[in-house]
Amino acid sequence: MGVDVLAIGECMVELSTEDGRCSLAYGGDTFNTAIYCAREGVTSGFATALGAGDPYSAAILELARSEGVVTDVALSVAGRLPGLYAIDIDAAGERRFFYWRESSPARQLFELAEAEKVIAAMRAAKWVYFSGITLGIYSDDGLSRFHAALEAARAAGTKIAFDGNWRPALWGGDIDHARAVYRRFLSLAHLLLPSADDEKLLWGVASEAEALDALNEHGVTEIVMTCGAGDVLLRAGGRQARLPLQERVQPVDTTAAGDSFNAAYLAARIKGLSPEAAVERGQALARHVIGHRGAIVPRGAVVPRGA
Repeated sequence: MGVDVLAIGECMVELSTEDGRCSLAYGGDTFNTAIYCAREGVTSGFATALGAGDPYSAAILELARSEGVVTDVALSVAGRLPGLYAIDIDAAGERRFFYWRESSPARQLFELAEAEKVIAAMRAAKWVYFSGITLGIYSDDGLSRFHAALEAARAAGTKIAFDGNWRPALWGGDIDHARAVYRRFLSLAHLLLPSADDEKLLWGVASEAEALDALNEHGVTEIVMTCGAGDVLLRAGGRQARLPLQERVQPVDTTAAGDSFNAAYLAARIKGLSPEAAVERGQALARHVIGHRGAIVPRGAVVPRGA
């Protein structure tokens, strides 16, 4: 029996500073979503590659398991360490990231000898979830193997969810290559969870409507685009609507806002809620998450399901 959502990507060591002090945590876009999916009451797993025998890889696995995330396909690579990122947060709660991830074992997940375990888990899952960051860390060979694995999973009945999460630095300035890769993977998706700002940059368009149109060309039937002000542009079931954010708050830290929104939306849809109701749930969770520092907020602080 597979999980409801199998998230694929990278979890890194997270360093953040406040009042001159540095704190250590763990996070990564798809990892964050896997945790928030579990908190939203659906079964989730996380597929990645970590080190073996180091305290940081062990802590990542322990965090995932403590949250109820299945780690059976978190592979281990001896002699390697997880990637590292540092967060700089400004007075408005907006953040900048600085990365040290070049030798992260997660980059080679689909090139490892045990990758077949991941591929089998993808076929067994109800949903596979990945992001543009997932795509950006793989080699061309890794991307080809990942694409083939997604095709096999889709043929077996698994649905595919994709968050564009465009990060130019991962592509070395080669936007044409990035666009070509994105197009290949967009054609496999059942659900897109992009942000308007990212998509405008990636596709070189000026408006949210144009960004939505660029994605709609790939035949995906459900697109949920978050916009800068917190509103959501929704295309689903042959209809389109703009759903405003019900309550605005001053963010403390916007880290994982999109990751938590995606988790709550996907969990709600798995439970049978309408796209509109799922957007409301996503907005509520994201609003709560940005009121705390770090990607993974304390369990007791997360707004209860159904609120």
